[in-house]
Amino acid sequence: MSSSSSSSSSPAKWPFISAVIIGCLGVAAISQAQFTSISDRSQALLEGNWQSCREPDGQYSERVYDGKWPGMEPFELHMGPYHEFALFRGIQNEHRDHASAENLLKPPTVQVVDNRGTQSWDIAGFRLQVALAGGSREECESWFVSLKRSKSPSSF
Repeated sequence: MSSSSSSSSSPAKWPFISAVIIGCLGVAAISQAQFTSISDRSQALLEGNWQSCREPDGQYSERVYDGKWPGMEPFELHMGPYHEFALFRGIQNEHRDHASAENLLKPPTVQVVDNRGTQSWDIAGFRLQVALAGGSREECESWFVSLKRSKSPSSF
C-alpha cells in the first residue's frame, strides 16, 4: 500500500489549515472583551465573567447590557471600560457618560488596591456586586459580575 498519494496532497492542505487556525485565533482575540454568563437566571438577572481588554488604540473595552425584565423598567448596565461601571434608567443608543448624574452607581469606578477590587451597590431595586478576578492576559481585567433584584424595598 503506497502512502505517496496522501503525502503528496498534504502540502497543499497546509495553507488551508493555517488559514483556518489563524481565523479561529483572530475570532478568539476579538471575543475576549465579552460577557460570559454562568447563571441559569433563577436567582440573578445577570451573573458571570466580564473581561475589559486594552484595544489597539490603548483604550479598554466596554460592554452595555440592555435590561428588559418583566415587572421592571428597562435599564442599561455598563461594564467597563477598565474599572468603571454604570447603571442608567431606560435604554438609548447614544453612549452615556459614566461620570454624569444619571449614573445611579456612586462611585462609578471600583478602587483597586494590590490587584484586589470589590464593590457592591444597592440602588433602584438592584443589588450589583463586582469583584476583580484577575486576568489571563496582562492587557485584560477580568471581573465577576452579579446583578440581582434587591431584597430591600426601593423603586426604580
